[in-house]
Amino acid sequence: MATEDGDDAAARLEKLQANLARLEVLNARLVAALSRRKPHDPALDGPSQEVYLKAAQAWLAGMMQNPARVIEHQVNYWGKTLQNYVATQQALLKGEKVEPVVEAKDKRFANPIWDENPAFAYLKQQYLLNARAAQDAVADMTDIDPNDRKRVEYFTRVIVDMLAPTNFLGTNPDALEKAIATDGESLVQGLENLVADIEAANGELQVSLADRNAFTLGENIAATPGGVVFRNRLFELLQYTPGTATVHKIPLLIFPPWINKFYVLDMKPANSLIKWIVDQGFTVFVVSWVNPDPSYAETSMDDYIREGFLTAMAEVRRITGEPQINTVGYCIAGTTLALTLAHLHRARDRSVNAATFFTTLTDFSDPGEVGVFLADDFVDGIERQSQIDGILSKTFMARTFSFLRPNELIYQPAIKSYMLGEAPPAFDLLFWNGDGTNLPCRMALEYLRGLCQDNGLARGTYKVFGKAVHLSDVQVPLCAIACETDHIAAWRASFNGVAQMGSPDKTFILSQSGHIAGIINPPSKGKYGHYAGPAPEGSPDDWLKAAHFHPGSWWPRWGAWLAERSGPLIPARPLGDSAHPVLAPAPGTYVAAVPAA
Repeated sequence: MATEDGDDAAARLEKLQANLARLEVLNARLVAALSRRKPHDPALDGPSQEVYLKAAQAWLAGMMQNPARVIEHQVNYWGKTLQNYVATQQALLKGEKVEPVVEAKDKRFANPIWDENPAFAYLKQQYLLNARAAQDAVADMTDIDPNDRKRVEYFTRVIVDMLAPTNFLGTNPDALEKAIATDGESLVQGLENLVADIEAANGELQVSLADRNAFTLGENIAATPGGVVFRNRLFELLQYTPGTATVHKIPLLIFPPWINKFYVLDMKPANSLIKWIVDQGFTVFVVSWVNPDPSYAETSMDDYIREGFLTAMAEVRRITGEPQINTVGYCIAGTTLALTLAHLHRARDRSVNAATFFTTLTDFSDPGEVGVFLADDFVDGIERQSQIDGILSKTFMARTFSFLRPNELIYQPAIKSYMLGEAPPAFDLLFWNGDGTNLPCRMALEYLRGLCQDNGLARGTYKVFGKAVHLSDVQVPLCAIACETDHIAAWRASFNGVAQMGSPDKTFILSQSGHIAGIINPPSKGKYGHYAGPAPEGSPDDWLKAAHFHPGSWWPRWGAWLAERSGPLIPARPLGDSAHPVLAPAPGTYVAAVPAA
Protein backbone atom coordinates (compact mmCIF):
# COMPACT_ATOMS: atom_id res chain seq x y z
CA MET A 1 0.00 0.00 0.00
CA ALA A 2 2.82 2.40 0.92
CA THR A 3 4.47 1.70 -2.42
CA GLU A 4 1.21 2.36 -4.26
CA ASP A 5 0.73 5.62 -2.36
CA GLY A 6 4.29 6.62 -3.15
CA ASP A 7 3.85 5.81 -6.83
CA ASP A 8 0.66 7.83 -6.91
CA ALA A 9 2.32 10.82 -5.23
CA ALA A 10 5.25 10.61 -7.65
CA ALA A 11 2.87 10.51 -10.63
CA ARG A 12 0.98 13.51 -9.35
CA LEU A 13 4.21 15.42 -8.77
CA GLU A 14 5.36 14.60 -12.28
CA LYS A 15 2.01 15.80 -13.67
CA LEU A 16 2.30 19.03 -11.67
CA GLN A 17 5.81 19.68 -12.98
CA ALA A 18 4.62 19.06 -16.54
CA ASN A 19 1.78 21.55 -16.05
CA LEU A 20 4.21 24.14 -14.69
CA ALA A 21 6.39 23.67 -17.76
CA ARG A 22 3.34 24.17 -19.98
CA LEU A 23 2.54 27.36 -18.10
CA GLU A 24 5.89 28.87 -19.06
CA VAL A 25 5.26 28.16 -22.74
CA LEU A 26 1.72 29.49 -22.55
CA ASN A 27 2.81 32.67 -20.80
CA ALA A 28 5.27 33.35 -23.61
CA ARG A 29 2.54 32.78 -26.19
CA LEU A 30 0.17 35.04 -24.25
CA VAL A 31 2.66 37.91 -24.21
CA ALA A 32 3.29 37.48 -27.95
CA ALA A 33 -0.45 37.38 -28.72
CA LEU A 34 -1.23 40.48 -26.67
CA SER A 35 1.55 42.39 -28.43
CA ARG A 36 -0.40 42.03 -31.70
CA ARG A 37 -3.33 44.01 -30.32
CA LYS A 38 -3.87 47.17 -32.34
CA PRO A 39 -4.71 50.38 -30.50
CA HIS A 40 -8.26 51.62 -31.05
CA ASP A 41 -10.50 54.49 -30.08
CA PRO A 42 -11.30 54.22 -26.34
CA ALA A 43 -14.95 55.15 -27.03
CA LEU A 44 -15.42 51.63 -28.42
CA ASP A 45 -14.73 50.12 -25.01
CA GLY A 46 -17.66 51.63 -23.14
CA PRO A 47 -20.06 54.54 -22.80
CA SER A 48 -18.78 58.04 -22.12
CA GLN A 49 -18.36 59.33 -18.58
CA GLU A 50 -21.39 61.53 -19.25
CA VAL A 51 -23.66 58.50 -18.73
CA TYR A 52 -22.38 58.01 -15.18
CA LEU A 53 -22.47 61.75 -14.50
CA LYS A 54 -26.13 61.92 -15.52
CA ALA A 55 -26.88 58.93 -13.30
CA ALA A 56 -25.18 60.57 -10.34
CA GLN A 57 -26.99 63.86 -10.93
CA ALA A 58 -30.35 62.07 -11.17
CA TRP A 59 -29.67 60.14 -7.98
CA LEU A 60 -28.65 63.30 -6.14
CA ALA A 61 -31.76 65.08 -7.41
CA GLY A 62 -33.89 62.27 -6.12
CA MET A 63 -32.15 62.40 -2.76
CA MET A 64 -32.83 66.13 -2.48
CA GLN A 65 -36.48 65.78 -3.52
CA ASN A 66 -37.29 62.71 -1.47
CA PRO A 67 -34.60 62.09 1.17
CA ALA A 68 -36.86 59.73 3.09
CA ARG A 69 -36.93 57.34 0.15
CA VAL A 70 -33.13 57.30 -0.08
CA ILE A 71 -32.78 56.76 3.68
CA GLU A 72 -35.30 53.92 3.44
CA HIS A 73 -33.17 52.26 0.76
CA GLN A 74 -30.01 52.66 2.81
CA VAL A 75 -31.56 51.38 6.04
CA ASN A 76 -33.05 48.41 4.24
CA TYR A 77 -29.72 47.60 2.55
CA TRP A 78 -27.60 47.87 5.69
CA GLY A 79 -30.20 45.99 7.71
CA LYS A 80 -30.15 43.02 5.34
CA THR A 81 -26.36 43.19 5.13
CA LEU A 82 -26.15 42.93 8.91
CA GLN A 83 -28.72 40.14 8.87
CA ASN A 84 -26.60 38.23 6.35
CA TYR A 85 -23.48 38.69 8.50
CA VAL A 86 -25.25 37.48 11.67
CA ALA A 87 -26.79 34.49 9.86
CA THR A 88 -23.35 33.50 8.61
CA GLN A 89 -21.82 33.75 12.10
CA GLN A 90 -24.58 31.58 13.55
CA ALA A 91 -24.15 29.01 10.80
CA LEU A 92 -20.41 28.84 11.47
CA LEU A 93 -20.95 28.35 15.20
CA LYS A 94 -23.65 25.71 14.80
CA GLY A 95 -22.20 23.99 11.70
CA GLU A 96 -25.44 24.58 9.81
CA LYS A 97 -26.43 26.06 6.46
CA VAL A 98 -26.78 29.83 6.24
CA GLU A 99 -30.37 31.05 6.41
CA PRO A 100 -30.79 33.04 3.16
CA VAL A 101 -31.64 36.72 3.34
CA VAL A 102 -32.47 36.92 -0.37
CA GLU A 103 -34.28 34.13 -2.17
CA ALA A 104 -33.26 33.95 -5.82
CA LYS A 105 -33.24 31.21 -8.41
CA ASP A 106 -30.06 31.81 -10.38
CA LYS A 107 -28.36 29.10 -12.41
CA ARG A 108 -25.00 30.77 -11.79
CA PHE A 109 -25.26 29.51 -8.19
CA ALA A 110 -26.35 25.95 -8.94
CA ASN A 111 -23.40 24.32 -7.13
CA PRO A 112 -24.61 23.13 -3.66
CA ILE A 113 -21.54 24.75 -2.08
CA TRP A 114 -23.20 28.15 -2.55
CA ASP A 115 -25.78 27.10 0.04
CA GLU A 116 -23.88 24.58 2.17
CA ASN A 117 -20.58 26.40 2.76
CA PRO A 118 -21.06 29.47 5.02
CA ALA A 119 -18.32 31.50 3.34
CA PHE A 120 -19.69 30.95 -0.15
CA ALA A 121 -23.26 31.38 1.07
CA TYR A 122 -22.32 34.74 2.61
CA LEU A 123 -20.63 35.81 -0.63
CA LYS A 124 -23.63 34.81 -2.74
CA GLN A 125 -26.13 36.55 -0.47
CA GLN A 126 -24.08 39.75 -0.27
CA TYR A 127 -23.70 39.85 -4.06
CA LEU A 128 -27.46 39.49 -4.50
CA LEU A 129 -28.06 42.24 -1.92
CA ASN A 130 -25.58 44.56 -3.65
CA ALA A 131 -27.13 43.84 -7.04
CA ARG A 132 -30.61 44.58 -5.79
CA ALA A 133 -29.46 47.79 -4.08
CA ALA A 134 -27.83 49.07 -7.28
CA GLN A 135 -30.86 48.25 -9.39
CA ASP A 136 -33.26 49.83 -6.86
CA ALA A 137 -31.20 53.01 -6.81
CA VAL A 138 -31.35 53.24 -10.60
CA ALA A 139 -35.07 52.49 -10.65
CA ASP A 140 -35.75 55.38 -8.28
CA MET A 141 -33.92 57.99 -10.37
CA THR A 142 -35.91 61.12 -11.20
CA ASP A 143 -35.32 64.00 -13.61
CA ILE A 144 -33.52 61.92 -16.20
CA ASP A 145 -34.21 61.64 -19.91
CA PRO A 146 -35.92 58.31 -20.83
CA ASN A 147 -33.13 57.37 -23.24
CA ASP A 148 -30.50 58.14 -20.62
CA ARG A 149 -32.48 56.08 -18.12
CA LYS A 150 -32.42 53.07 -20.45
CA ARG A 151 -28.67 53.40 -20.88
CA VAL A 152 -28.05 53.72 -17.14
CA GLU A 153 -30.28 50.73 -16.39
CA TYR A 154 -28.57 48.65 -19.07
CA PHE A 155 -24.97 49.45 -18.11
CA THR A 156 -25.77 49.03 -14.42
CA ARG A 157 -27.05 45.55 -15.19
CA VAL A 158 -23.91 44.78 -17.22
CA ILE A 159 -21.62 45.92 -14.38
CA VAL A 160 -23.63 43.96 -11.81
CA ASP A 161 -23.42 40.82 -13.94
CA MET A 162 -19.70 41.35 -14.52
CA LEU A 163 -19.01 41.50 -10.76
CA ALA A 164 -20.74 38.19 -9.99
CA PRO A 165 -18.47 36.04 -7.79
CA THR A 166 -18.77 33.19 -10.28
CA ASN A 167 -16.73 35.27 -12.75
CA PHE A 168 -13.60 35.09 -10.56
CA LEU A 169 -11.46 32.01 -10.06
CA GLY A 170 -11.02 32.42 -6.31
CA THR A 171 -14.78 32.58 -5.72
CA ASN A 172 -15.99 30.02 -8.24
CA PRO A 173 -16.43 26.64 -6.49
CA ASP A 174 -16.88 24.76 -9.77
CA ALA A 175 -13.49 25.94 -10.99
CA LEU A 176 -11.76 25.32 -7.65
CA GLU A 177 -13.18 21.81 -7.35
CA LYS A 178 -12.07 20.90 -10.85
CA ALA A 179 -8.61 22.38 -10.36
CA ILE A 180 -8.12 20.22 -7.28
CA ALA A 181 -9.54 17.10 -8.94
CA THR A 182 -7.27 17.50 -11.99
CA ASP A 183 -4.12 18.62 -10.14
CA GLY A 184 -4.30 21.95 -11.90
CA GLU A 185 -4.72 20.46 -15.37
CA SER A 186 -8.05 22.29 -15.88
CA LEU A 187 -6.40 25.67 -15.20
CA VAL A 188 -3.57 24.95 -17.60
CA GLN A 189 -6.05 23.90 -20.28
CA GLY A 190 -8.07 27.02 -19.51
CA LEU A 191 -5.00 29.17 -20.10
CA GLU A 192 -4.42 27.26 -23.33
CA ASN A 193 -7.97 28.14 -24.42
CA LEU A 194 -7.50 31.78 -23.42
CA VAL A 195 -4.23 32.11 -25.36
CA ALA A 196 -5.77 30.43 -28.42
CA ASP A 197 -8.70 32.87 -28.39
CA ILE A 198 -6.43 35.91 -28.08
CA GLU A 199 -4.20 34.60 -30.89
CA ALA A 200 -7.22 34.01 -33.14
CA ALA A 201 -8.50 37.56 -32.52
CA ASN A 202 -5.11 39.24 -33.12
CA GLY A 203 -4.57 40.35 -29.56
CA GLU A 204 -8.21 41.04 -28.65
CA LEU A 205 -10.11 38.85 -26.21
CA GLN A 206 -13.05 37.22 -27.93
CA VAL A 207 -14.42 34.08 -26.28
CA SER A 208 -14.88 31.15 -28.65
CA LEU A 209 -18.47 29.98 -28.41
CA ALA A 210 -18.06 26.92 -30.64
CA ASP A 211 -15.39 24.46 -31.69
CA ARG A 212 -13.65 26.05 -34.69
CA ASN A 213 -12.70 22.63 -36.06
CA ALA A 214 -16.11 20.99 -35.82
CA PHE A 215 -17.53 22.28 -39.11
CA THR A 216 -16.31 22.53 -42.69
CA LEU A 217 -18.17 24.76 -45.13
CA GLY A 218 -19.69 22.76 -47.96
CA GLU A 219 -19.39 19.48 -46.04
CA ASN A 220 -21.31 19.41 -42.77
CA ILE A 221 -22.53 23.00 -42.83
CA ALA A 222 -23.63 25.23 -45.75
CA ALA A 223 -23.88 22.02 -47.74
CA THR A 224 -27.13 22.41 -49.73
CA PRO A 225 -26.21 21.61 -53.37
CA GLY A 226 -26.00 24.56 -55.73
CA GLY A 227 -23.57 26.84 -57.49
CA VAL A 228 -22.37 30.41 -57.96
CA VAL A 229 -24.02 31.77 -61.11
CA PHE A 230 -22.93 35.42 -60.88
CA ARG A 231 -20.22 37.40 -59.11
CA ASN A 232 -19.28 41.05 -58.73
CA ARG A 233 -17.22 42.98 -56.20
CA LEU A 234 -19.99 42.98 -53.58
CA PHE A 235 -21.54 39.53 -53.76
CA GLU A 236 -21.74 36.06 -55.23
CA LEU A 237 -25.18 34.91 -56.38
CA LEU A 238 -25.91 31.32 -55.39
CA GLN A 239 -28.58 29.27 -57.10
CA TYR A 240 -29.62 26.02 -55.47
CA THR A 241 -30.21 22.69 -57.18
CA PRO A 242 -33.97 22.02 -57.28
CA GLY A 243 -35.29 19.50 -54.77
CA THR A 244 -38.51 18.75 -56.67
CA ALA A 245 -39.45 17.91 -60.26
CA THR A 246 -41.59 21.05 -60.52
CA VAL A 247 -41.13 24.49 -59.01
CA HIS A 248 -43.18 27.64 -58.67
CA LYS A 249 -42.82 29.97 -61.62
CA ILE A 250 -41.74 33.07 -59.68
CA PRO A 251 -38.23 32.62 -58.21
CA LEU A 252 -37.18 33.55 -54.68
CA LEU A 253 -34.14 35.75 -53.96
CA ILE A 254 -32.86 35.89 -50.37
CA PHE A 255 -30.71 38.74 -49.03
CA PRO A 256 -28.99 37.74 -45.77
CA PRO A 257 -27.39 40.31 -43.45
CA TRP A 258 -23.81 41.26 -44.29
CA ILE A 259 -22.80 41.51 -40.63
CA ASN A 260 -22.33 37.71 -40.65
CA LYS A 261 -22.14 35.06 -43.37
CA PHE A 262 -25.19 33.93 -45.35
CA TYR A 263 -25.08 30.33 -44.13
CA VAL A 264 -27.08 31.12 -41.00
CA LEU A 265 -29.85 30.11 -43.43
CA ASP A 266 -28.02 26.92 -44.41
CA MET A 267 -26.79 25.24 -41.25
CA LYS A 268 -26.72 21.48 -40.85
CA PRO A 269 -29.26 19.90 -43.23
CA ALA A 270 -31.78 19.40 -40.42
CA ASN A 271 -31.61 23.14 -39.57
CA SER A 272 -31.29 24.59 -43.07
CA LEU A 273 -34.05 26.99 -44.07
CA ILE A 274 -32.57 27.10 -47.58
CA LYS A 275 -32.80 23.33 -47.99
CA TRP A 276 -36.32 23.33 -46.57
CA ILE A 277 -37.64 26.02 -48.91
CA VAL A 278 -35.90 24.41 -51.92
CA ASP A 279 -37.66 21.15 -51.03
CA GLN A 280 -41.02 22.96 -50.97
CA GLY A 281 -40.74 23.54 -54.73
CA PHE A 282 -39.13 26.97 -55.15
CA THR A 283 -36.28 28.19 -57.34
CA VAL A 284 -34.04 29.69 -54.67
CA PHE A 285 -31.24 32.23 -55.09
CA VAL A 286 -29.17 33.59 -52.19
CA VAL A 287 -26.72 36.48 -52.05
CA SER A 288 -23.37 35.75 -50.40
CA TRP A 289 -21.82 39.11 -49.51
CA VAL A 290 -18.14 39.94 -49.75
CA ASN A 291 -16.17 40.38 -46.52
CA PRO A 292 -14.77 43.87 -47.23
CA ASP A 293 -11.23 45.05 -46.61
CA PRO A 294 -10.07 48.70 -46.35
CA SER A 295 -10.25 49.11 -50.14
CA TYR A 296 -14.05 49.23 -49.72
CA ALA A 297 -13.86 52.23 -47.37
CA GLU A 298 -15.92 54.56 -49.61
CA THR A 299 -18.52 51.95 -50.61
CA SER A 300 -21.89 53.46 -49.71
CA MET A 301 -25.40 52.27 -48.96
CA ASP A 302 -26.34 53.39 -52.48
CA ASP A 303 -23.60 51.10 -53.80
CA TYR A 304 -25.04 48.17 -51.84
CA ILE A 305 -28.49 48.94 -53.28
CA ARG A 306 -27.26 49.46 -56.85
CA GLU A 307 -24.51 46.83 -57.13
CA GLY A 308 -26.03 44.47 -54.60
CA PHE A 309 -29.82 44.45 -54.39
CA LEU A 310 -30.78 45.80 -57.81
CA THR A 311 -28.06 43.86 -59.63
CA ALA A 312 -28.96 40.58 -57.93
CA MET A 313 -32.65 41.12 -58.75
CA ALA A 314 -31.80 41.81 -62.40
CA GLU A 315 -29.55 38.73 -62.70
CA VAL A 316 -32.23 36.45 -61.22
CA ARG A 317 -34.74 37.78 -63.73
CA ARG A 318 -32.27 37.21 -66.58
CA ILE A 319 -31.47 33.65 -65.51
CA THR A 320 -35.10 32.62 -65.02
CA GLY A 321 -36.66 34.74 -67.75
CA GLU A 322 -39.27 35.95 -65.27
CA PRO A 323 -40.38 39.60 -65.19
CA GLN A 324 -41.01 39.45 -61.43
CA ILE A 325 -39.32 37.86 -58.43
CA ASN A 326 -40.06 37.40 -54.73
CA THR A 327 -37.55 38.60 -52.16
CA VAL A 328 -36.46 38.04 -48.55
CA GLY A 329 -34.42 40.42 -46.39
CA TYR A 330 -32.96 39.36 -43.03
CA CYS A 331 -32.07 41.95 -40.34
CA ILE A 332 -29.98 44.79 -41.82
CA ALA A 333 -30.60 43.33 -45.29
CA GLY A 334 -34.33 43.63 -44.58
CA THR A 335 -33.86 47.31 -43.74
CA THR A 336 -32.00 47.80 -47.02
CA LEU A 337 -34.59 45.76 -48.90
CA ALA A 338 -37.22 48.21 -47.61
CA LEU A 339 -35.11 51.10 -48.95
CA THR A 340 -34.83 49.31 -52.30
CA LEU A 341 -38.55 48.58 -52.52
CA ALA A 342 -39.38 52.21 -51.68
CA HIS A 343 -37.02 53.35 -54.45
CA LEU A 344 -38.56 50.90 -56.95
CA HIS A 345 -42.05 52.11 -56.10
CA ARG A 346 -41.09 55.71 -56.78
CA ALA A 347 -39.39 54.62 -60.01
CA ARG A 348 -42.61 52.77 -61.02
CA ASP A 349 -40.65 49.51 -61.22
CA ARG A 350 -42.89 46.47 -60.56
CA SER A 351 -40.19 43.78 -60.82
CA VAL A 352 -40.65 42.66 -57.18
CA ASN A 353 -43.86 40.70 -56.70
CA ALA A 354 -43.75 40.16 -52.90
CA ALA A 355 -41.32 40.60 -50.03
CA THR A 356 -40.56 38.88 -46.72
CA PHE A 357 -38.78 40.54 -43.81
CA PHE A 358 -36.98 38.49 -41.15
CA THR A 359 -36.39 40.33 -37.83
CA THR A 360 -36.12 43.70 -39.55
CA LEU A 361 -36.02 47.18 -38.05
CA THR A 362 -37.25 50.03 -40.25
CA ASP A 363 -38.54 52.37 -37.53
CA PHE A 364 -35.74 53.17 -35.07
CA SER A 365 -37.72 55.51 -32.83
CA ASP A 366 -37.48 52.86 -30.09
CA PRO A 367 -34.98 50.21 -31.22
CA GLY A 368 -35.00 48.29 -27.94
CA GLU A 369 -31.88 47.13 -26.10
CA VAL A 370 -29.55 47.68 -29.02
CA GLY A 371 -30.37 51.38 -28.75
CA VAL A 372 -27.95 51.78 -25.83
CA PHE A 373 -25.13 51.42 -28.38
CA LEU A 374 -26.57 53.92 -30.86
CA ALA A 375 -25.85 57.09 -28.88
CA ASP A 376 -23.21 59.56 -30.06
CA ASP A 377 -20.52 58.43 -27.65
CA PHE A 378 -20.33 55.00 -29.33
CA VAL A 379 -21.13 56.11 -32.88
CA ASP A 380 -18.60 58.96 -32.74
CA GLY A 381 -15.97 56.43 -31.68
CA ILE A 382 -17.00 54.08 -34.48
CA GLU A 383 -16.72 56.93 -36.97
CA ARG A 384 -13.23 57.92 -35.82
CA GLN A 385 -11.95 54.35 -35.80
CA SER A 386 -13.61 53.36 -39.10
CA GLN A 387 -12.11 56.37 -40.87
CA ILE A 388 -8.68 55.16 -39.75
CA ASP A 389 -9.27 51.48 -40.63
CA GLY A 390 -11.50 51.93 -43.68
CA ILE A 391 -13.89 49.37 -42.17
CA LEU A 392 -16.04 48.80 -39.14
CA SER A 393 -14.26 45.75 -37.79
CA LYS A 394 -16.17 42.55 -37.14
CA THR A 395 -14.46 42.37 -33.73
CA PHE A 396 -16.22 45.47 -32.40
CA MET A 397 -19.58 44.41 -33.80
CA ALA A 398 -19.29 40.90 -32.34
CA ARG A 399 -18.40 42.32 -28.94
CA THR A 400 -21.33 44.75 -29.03
CA PHE A 401 -23.88 42.07 -29.88
CA SER A 402 -22.41 39.75 -27.24
CA PHE A 403 -22.94 42.42 -24.58
CA LEU A 404 -26.66 42.35 -25.32
CA ARG A 405 -26.60 38.94 -23.59
CA PRO A 406 -23.37 39.04 -21.56
CA ASN A 407 -24.06 36.13 -19.22
CA GLU A 408 -24.90 33.74 -22.05
CA LEU A 409 -22.41 34.99 -24.65
CA ILE A 410 -19.44 36.20 -22.57
CA TYR A 411 -19.25 35.28 -18.89
CA GLN A 412 -20.58 31.72 -18.88
CA PRO A 413 -18.58 30.65 -21.98
CA ALA A 414 -15.47 32.26 -20.47
CA ILE A 415 -15.96 30.38 -17.20
CA LYS A 416 -16.30 27.06 -18.98
CA SER A 417 -13.38 27.67 -21.30
CA TYR A 418 -10.87 29.54 -19.14
CA MET A 419 -11.64 28.36 -15.59
CA LEU A 420 -12.91 24.84 -16.19
CA GLY A 421 -10.68 24.16 -19.21
CA GLU A 422 -13.55 22.79 -21.28
CA ALA A 423 -13.55 22.76 -25.07
CA PRO A 424 -16.32 24.85 -26.66
CA PRO A 425 -19.24 22.81 -28.03
CA ALA A 426 -19.76 21.71 -31.63
CA PHE A 427 -22.81 23.93 -32.13
CA ASP A 428 -23.58 25.14 -35.65
CA LEU A 429 -25.36 28.37 -34.70
CA LEU A 430 -22.55 29.43 -32.38
CA PHE A 431 -19.95 28.46 -35.00
CA TRP A 432 -21.69 30.80 -37.46
CA ASN A 433 -21.99 33.50 -34.80
CA GLY A 434 -18.19 33.62 -34.56
CA ASP A 435 -17.73 33.89 -38.32
CA GLY A 436 -18.31 37.62 -38.70
CA THR A 437 -17.61 40.11 -41.45
CA ASN A 438 -16.43 43.71 -41.64
CA LEU A 439 -18.52 46.61 -42.91
CA PRO A 440 -17.26 49.37 -45.24
CA CYS A 441 -16.66 52.61 -43.35
CA ARG A 442 -18.99 54.84 -45.37
CA MET A 443 -21.88 52.38 -45.56
CA ALA A 444 -21.70 51.60 -41.84
CA LEU A 445 -21.80 55.28 -40.91
CA GLU A 446 -24.67 55.99 -43.31
CA TYR A 447 -26.61 53.17 -41.70
CA LEU A 448 -25.82 54.25 -38.13
CA ARG A 449 -26.34 57.98 -38.67
CA GLY A 450 -29.07 58.12 -41.29
CA LEU A 451 -31.21 55.13 -40.35
CA CYS A 452 -30.52 54.29 -36.70
CA GLN A 453 -29.93 57.73 -35.19
CA ASP A 454 -31.98 59.95 -37.52
CA ASN A 455 -34.67 57.30 -38.19
CA GLY A 456 -34.62 58.54 -41.78
CA LEU A 457 -36.72 55.83 -43.42
CA ALA A 458 -39.64 56.24 -41.00
CA ARG A 459 -39.35 60.05 -41.12
CA GLY A 460 -39.08 60.14 -44.91
CA THR A 461 -35.71 61.92 -44.92
CA TYR A 462 -33.33 59.13 -45.94
CA LYS A 463 -32.23 59.46 -49.56
CA VAL A 464 -31.69 56.65 -52.07
CA PHE A 465 -29.82 57.89 -55.14
CA GLY A 466 -30.44 61.45 -54.03
CA LYS A 467 -34.22 61.15 -53.51
CA ALA A 468 -35.92 60.78 -50.14
CA VAL A 469 -37.98 57.62 -49.51
CA HIS A 470 -40.51 56.69 -46.85
CA LEU A 471 -41.87 53.51 -45.30
CA SER A 472 -45.21 54.20 -46.97
CA ASP A 473 -43.46 53.66 -50.33
CA VAL A 474 -43.16 49.93 -49.57
CA GLN A 475 -46.26 48.82 -51.48
CA VAL A 476 -45.69 45.18 -52.44
CA PRO A 477 -47.45 42.31 -50.62
CA LEU A 478 -45.31 41.47 -47.61
CA CYS A 479 -44.85 39.04 -44.75
CA ALA A 480 -42.80 40.03 -41.70
CA ILE A 481 -41.45 37.64 -39.08
CA ALA A 482 -40.26 39.02 -35.75
CA CYS A 483 -38.97 37.17 -32.69
CA GLU A 484 -40.37 37.49 -29.19
CA THR A 485 -37.11 37.73 -27.21
CA ASP A 486 -35.00 39.38 -29.91
CA HIS A 487 -32.27 41.55 -28.33
CA ILE A 488 -31.14 43.01 -31.68
CA ALA A 489 -34.39 43.77 -33.51
CA ALA A 490 -37.03 44.16 -30.80
CA TRP A 491 -40.31 42.73 -32.07
CA ARG A 492 -42.43 45.74 -31.14
CA ALA A 493 -40.08 48.05 -33.04
CA SER A 494 -40.21 45.66 -36.00
CA PHE A 495 -44.02 45.66 -35.84
CA ASN A 496 -44.16 49.47 -35.74
CA GLY A 497 -42.11 49.71 -38.93
CA VAL A 498 -44.24 47.17 -40.80
CA ALA A 499 -47.44 48.93 -39.65
CA GLN A 500 -46.25 52.09 -41.42
CA MET A 501 -45.51 50.37 -44.73
CA GLY A 502 -47.95 51.24 -47.49
CA SER A 503 -48.78 47.75 -48.71
CA PRO A 504 -52.49 46.83 -48.54
CA ASP A 505 -51.47 43.16 -48.16
CA LYS A 506 -49.46 42.71 -44.94
CA THR A 507 -48.94 39.63 -42.78
CA PHE A 508 -47.14 39.67 -39.42
CA ILE A 509 -45.87 36.57 -37.58
CA LEU A 510 -44.28 36.59 -34.13
CA SER A 511 -42.00 33.64 -33.44
CA GLN A 512 -40.94 32.51 -30.00
CA SER A 513 -37.24 32.77 -29.08
CA GLY A 514 -34.61 35.24 -30.30
CA HIS A 515 -32.93 36.83 -33.30
CA ILE A 516 -31.43 33.60 -34.65
CA ALA A 517 -33.16 30.66 -32.95
CA GLY A 518 -36.57 32.18 -33.66
CA ILE A 519 -35.81 32.24 -37.39
CA ILE A 520 -33.81 29.01 -37.65
CA ASN A 521 -36.66 26.95 -36.24
CA PRO A 522 -37.30 23.93 -38.50
CA PRO A 523 -40.66 22.12 -38.27
CA SER A 524 -38.90 18.84 -37.48
CA LYS A 525 -37.73 20.18 -34.10
CA GLY A 526 -41.19 21.13 -32.83
CA LYS A 527 -39.43 23.51 -30.46
CA TYR A 528 -40.78 27.06 -30.70
CA GLY A 529 -44.29 28.15 -31.55
CA HIS A 530 -45.52 31.36 -33.13
CA TYR A 531 -48.33 33.92 -33.08
CA ALA A 532 -50.36 34.86 -36.15
CA GLY A 533 -53.15 37.36 -36.24
CA PRO A 534 -54.70 40.33 -38.02
CA ALA A 535 -52.85 42.74 -40.29
CA PRO A 536 -50.24 44.76 -38.38
CA GLU A 537 -52.03 47.95 -37.37
CA GLY A 538 -52.28 49.98 -34.19
CA SER A 539 -50.13 49.00 -31.21
CA PRO A 540 -48.07 45.80 -31.13
CA ASP A 541 -49.53 44.78 -27.77
CA ASP A 542 -53.09 45.12 -29.07
CA TRP A 543 -52.11 42.99 -32.07
CA LEU A 544 -50.67 40.33 -29.76
CA LYS A 545 -53.89 40.22 -27.72
CA ALA A 546 -55.85 39.53 -30.92
CA ALA A 547 -53.35 37.02 -32.33
CA HIS A 548 -53.56 33.25 -31.91
CA PHE A 549 -50.73 31.05 -30.71
CA HIS A 550 -49.76 28.09 -32.89
CA PRO A 551 -47.41 25.33 -31.70
CA GLY A 552 -44.44 24.57 -33.90
CA SER A 553 -42.45 26.41 -36.54
CA TRP A 554 -43.72 29.34 -38.61
CA TRP A 555 -41.95 27.96 -41.70
CA PRO A 556 -45.00 26.06 -43.08
CA ARG A 557 -47.23 29.12 -42.60
CA TRP A 558 -44.73 31.27 -44.49
CA GLY A 559 -44.28 28.56 -47.15
CA ALA A 560 -48.02 28.56 -47.81
CA TRP A 561 -48.06 32.38 -47.95
CA LEU A 562 -45.18 32.35 -50.42
CA ALA A 563 -46.71 29.61 -52.59
CA GLU A 564 -49.88 31.68 -53.04
CA ARG A 565 -47.75 34.49 -54.45
CA SER A 566 -45.33 32.45 -56.56
CA GLY A 567 -47.39 31.43 -59.57
CA PRO A 568 -48.13 28.02 -61.09
CA LEU A 569 -45.80 25.01 -61.09
CA ILE A 570 -43.39 24.54 -64.00
CA PRO A 571 -40.55 22.05 -64.68
CA ALA A 572 -37.61 22.59 -62.34
CA ARG A 573 -34.90 24.89 -63.69
CA PRO A 574 -31.23 23.98 -64.13
CA LEU A 575 -28.52 26.06 -62.51
CA GLY A 576 -27.71 29.26 -64.44
CA ASP A 577 -27.91 29.48 -68.21
CA SER A 578 -25.56 29.91 -71.16
CA ALA A 579 -24.74 33.45 -70.07
CA HIS A 580 -24.47 32.45 -66.41
CA PRO A 581 -22.31 29.31 -66.12
CA VAL A 582 -21.61 27.85 -62.72
CA LEU A 583 -18.48 29.63 -61.47
CA ALA A 584 -18.02 27.53 -58.33
CA PRO A 585 -20.02 25.02 -56.31
CA ALA A 586 -22.03 26.29 -53.36
CA PRO A 587 -21.30 27.76 -50.85
CA GLY A 588 -18.99 29.73 -53.14
CA THR A 589 -15.69 31.51 -52.53
CA TYR A 590 -16.68 34.77 -50.82
CA VAL A 591 -17.99 32.95 -47.75
CA ALA A 592 -14.54 31.55 -46.95
CA ALA A 593 -12.37 34.48 -48.05
CA VAL A 594 -10.32 36.28 -45.39
CA PRO A 595 -9.90 39.96 -46.27
CA ALA A 596 -6.54 41.66 -46.13
CA ALA A 597 -5.99 43.80 -43.05
